[in-house]
Parts: sequence; structure tokens; C-alpha cells
Amino acid sequence: MLILGILTGLIILVLLVVIHELGHAIIARRNGVVVEEFGVGFPPKAWAKKVKSSILGKNVLFSVNWLPLGGFVKLKGEHDAADEKGSYGAADYWVKTKILLAGVFINWLAAIVLLTILSLSGIPKILPDQFSVPSDTQVIREPLQVAFVGGDSPASKAGLKLGDKLLRFNGAEVTDPTGLTELTAANRGKQVELIYNRNGTEYETTTTLRAENTDKQGYLGISTIQREKLRATWSAPIVGVASTVQFTGATLAGTGQIAWNALSGFVQSLSFDSQAREAGNKELATVSASVAGPVGILGVIFPQAQSAGIEQLVFLTAIISLSLAVMNILPIPALDGGRWFTMTIFRLLKKPLTKAREEKIQTIGFLILMGLVVLVTWADIGKLFR
Repeated sequence: MLILGILTGLIILVLLVVIHELGHAIIARRNGVVVEEFGVGFPPKAWAKKVKSSILGKNVLFSVNWLPLGGFVKLKGEHDAADEKGSYGAADYWVKTKILLAGVFINWLAAIVLLTILSLSGIPKILPDQFSVPSDTQVIREPLQVAFVGGDSPASKAGLKLGDKLLRFNGAEVTDPTGLTELTAANRGKQVELIYNRNGTEYETTTTLRAENTDKQGYLGISTIQREKLRATWSAPIVGVASTVQFTGATLAGTGQIAWNALSGFVQSLSFDSQAREAGNKELATVSASVAGPVGILGVIFPQAQSAGIEQLVFLTAIISLSLAVMNILPIPALDGGRWFTMTIFRLLKKPLTKAREEKIQTIGFLILMGLVVLVTWADIGKLFR
């Protein structure tokens, strides 16, 4: 399941990046900018072929590369100062803007399509005020899912694990956390029968409940969560668009909060005061737990979504596509938003953005970005071995 989850995640991530790059390429082609190469993955090349005529133009080199971490598009004269006919640099400001932001638009569009489709079966409710059309919304409550199993608890002895879904308790249907609490309290100290679902298969087990609850972990020794889904019919397209906008806002707010916590935590960790250093280290730990890089996404998040079912996998794909859009629109050098921001600033200042100057800015941004990726990846590896 782990290997299957990693492969599924890898395919989905590559597809999301490829459609992002395809957006750049198509808009460039439609506005007279020559597309020289369109690659899946990153070099070294595994296969390449120059196609005389395609939707991306004439004599475009299509390549498949050995590093399956996304894709790229190479345009003629990619520097802002290039002035050859058919080059990116020779295009006007509005055309450059469309080319740079086309990938962001495609990722948002993909999120809208996926959330629209998903709303027909039910979008997971993850926000307290998540958008829905009241007259066309059915709230679906999923079975209770095990979120914590106490050590040497009745649940542990019964073989329950994180992610298991409780279906019946001593013949009674388990519908909500309160009901489960009442059932365990009424049967404390007694042997009970549990029926649960694990990865689509039902299991039956027995265990003896605790007679006391002194550690506040319950007579069964577990804690549970209950997820809800919001299902729509005719309003699905509206829900798809509105949910994408709402999740985008939440992602931007979350990104800002993480950035602030990282900065605040770093500053406090350098303090001479021990309490301030401790508070700073806690903030940095919170940041580490809140972010995930390629290792965390492929090694943890996608395998969990894969085991949870196709709906969770589609929802995760939509959220990652939306996140790619958000990250690429931020004014970070080396990303689309950073390139647009740099170009716009120099235009407003009426200063030439020379090739050397642009390369220096983008290189610095790229090195900082890679440094962050290394730090996040290191944290991800630590999570895998906890």
C-alpha cells in the first residue's frame, strides 16, 4: 500500500505540474512566442523527439526525463531583455503577464473541476463555515474513525489501530462520539463485541472494558473523530468555484501564519532568555509539523489518502493543485509570481531588467527556495521514522 500510494502520488504530482507548464506553453504559442521544448520530468533526458507540427507550434522538442518531479517548458528568449522575433522578451507586458500566470490559472481550473465533480458525491467538510447552497446540500456523516489508541488499553488489546472505522458496539450502531461514550460507560468492566472497518474490510473482535476512567482516556481507551461530507446536485459547479475561492483564502492565510511563526520562532530562538528560546523552539516545531515537502507528500500524505479511498484522493489532488497555484502566485523569485513581480517593479521604476540582473535575482531566489526544500525534506524524513 505504501509503494502504491507513493507511485499514485508521484503520477498525480507530475500531472499537476505538467498541466501547469502546458498552460504556459499554450498561452505562449497563442501569443506568438516560440515554444522550443516541452519536458515531462527533469533532465537527464530519457527520450526526446522533435515534432514538426503540434498544438505548441512547429519543431517543438518533446522530452521525457529521468527525474520524475514535474515538468518544464522552454521558450525562445526567456529573459525579459530578449528582443528577437518570437522570443518571450520581445512580447509586451500584458502578453508576458498572461504567459507567467497561465500555469496558476490552469491549476485553479483543475481544482474547480475536481471539487465540482467531488461535490456530487460529497466534499469533505474541513472548514467550520465551508461554502454550500443550503437548499441543495445533504450532510453526510461518516463512521467514527479512531484517532488515538491508548497503550495497553482495551482498544489496543482488541487490535484497533489508527484509521479504523467503528461500526457497531455490542450490537448497537455507533453513530457519533457522544453515543460511543455513553455505550462504553454503560458497559464499563464488561466484555464487549466490536465491529469495525479497516481499508474496506469488516472485522469483529472482543475486549473487556476498563472499570475505571482515572486517566481520562475512556473505558475503551480511544479517541475518535467523525468527518462530514457536503453533497450537492444542481449547485455542484457553484460549490466547485466557491470552494476553490474559499480554500484559496484559507491557504493564503495559513501560509502567512506559517511564515510569521517561522520568523517569530527563529528570532525568539536566538534570545538570551531561556523562556523566549523555549517558546521560539515550540513555534518552529509547530511550523515543522504544519508543512510537508516531496518526501512527506509522497511518503505519508498520499499513502494515507490512498487507503482512505478515491474521494479522499481526489480531494487531496484538488487541494494540492490549488496549493501549487497559490505558491506560484506569491512574489517569490524563481517562481511565476516572483518573475512577474520582478518584471513589474523594474517597469514601474523605468529601469532595464538586463539578462545578468534577472539571472542574479532568480538565482538567489532559487537557492533560498532549495534551502527551504532541504529543510522541509529533512523534517519530513524525521516524521517518517517517528
